[in-house]
Amino acid sequence: MDYKYSSMKQLTKAEEQIMKVLWKLDGGFLMEIVEKMPQPQPHKNTVATVLKTMVDKGFVKTEIVGRFFRYKPVITKEQYSKSTLQKVAKGYFEGSFTNVISFLVDENKVSVKELELLLQQIKKTKK
Repeated sequence: MDYKYSSMKQLTKAEEQIMKVLWKLDGGFLMEIVEKMPQPQPHKNTVATVLKTMVDKGFVKTEIVGRFFRYKPVITKEQYSKSTLQKVAKGYFEGSFTNVISFLVDENKVSVKELELLLQQIKKTKK
């Protein structure tokens, strides 16, 4: 399924937790997912309900293996990250990633030295 990043729905916090597990596992059965959830682990019924919602939203697909559903992510972590960053930039920084970086520097989340190293890495990969 090809997603338009600007129209991709957002994951709730609970959905995001489960999606992170699915991305690490590259799919799994309900009990595998529950076992990999951070402590305190939610009840399996809660995870099953959230997974159903994620299937309805188009983030996860199911395949039947025997009598059980195997859940697989439809989108990659990179696709979701890109969509989320674009929404943050558009919603809070006039669509400018330069404004996002400036904000991170102003808030001491990224140092100028880190930016210089990043720029060097970018230049190396562009050659």
